[in-house]
Amino acid sequence: MVDVAKNLEVVRNKIYDAARKVGRDPDEITILGVTKGIDIERIVAGINAGLKVLGENRVQEAEQKIPQIGRDVEWHMIGYLQRNKVKKAVKLFDFIQSVDRIPLVEELKKRIHGGNMRCLIEVNTSGELQKHGVMPGDAADLLRAVLESEVLDVRGLMTVGPYPPEETRSREAFRMLRELRDRLENEFHIDLPILSMGMSEDFEWAILEGSTMVRIGRGIFGARNY
Repeated sequence: MVDVAKNLEVVRNKIYDAARKVGRDPDEITILGVTKGIDIERIVAGINAGLKVLGENRVQEAEQKIPQIGRDVEWHMIGYLQRNKVKKAVKLFDFIQSVDRIPLVEELKKRIHGGNMRCLIEVNTSGELQKHGVMPGDAADLLRAVLESEVLDVRGLMTVGPYPPEETRSREAFRMLRELRDRLENEFHIDLPILSMGMSEDFEWAILEGSTMVRIGRGIFGARNY
């Protein structure tokens, strides 16, 4: 039986230690619990242990889980969002972290009614072809489209570190996201406070490079059911 509360405490302690190494306040780092492949019992245990933000990779899985678990926590879409799933996604999620292309922005414009959807722009900082995300050189054009959409409230950037994780390469990818964020803030005269980067195997390196949100699945919930 997985001790979700104990695992979450271990993650919190690691966040504290990593933040202190670089003189950061650990409280400025949000833990997002990744629930892909995790059963309801373990998700509820995480909420009871203090998780306030959960992330799902697939709309279909979110459709099953969110009605059972409820909206007392904040639900983030963190996986690749197909355009034909946007209509459902905007009703299910409070936040979309994986805005990665202009056609998706156009679809979101059609489907969001009555208010703004908070979002992040996903950037491919590892250069790995199998990963989603806008290339860093195209991020400004995508950000411009998001800002002009009038229905998306962009809060920052997201990336997935290189695989397999390795400190030098991982930190370079995370540093690239932070530096890109800084350039975009200067160019567009906006605040982009959220840097969503770091997962179970590399979140401590991400914190050293400025992450404000870490996405942890296995490190909290144990192995996925699939």
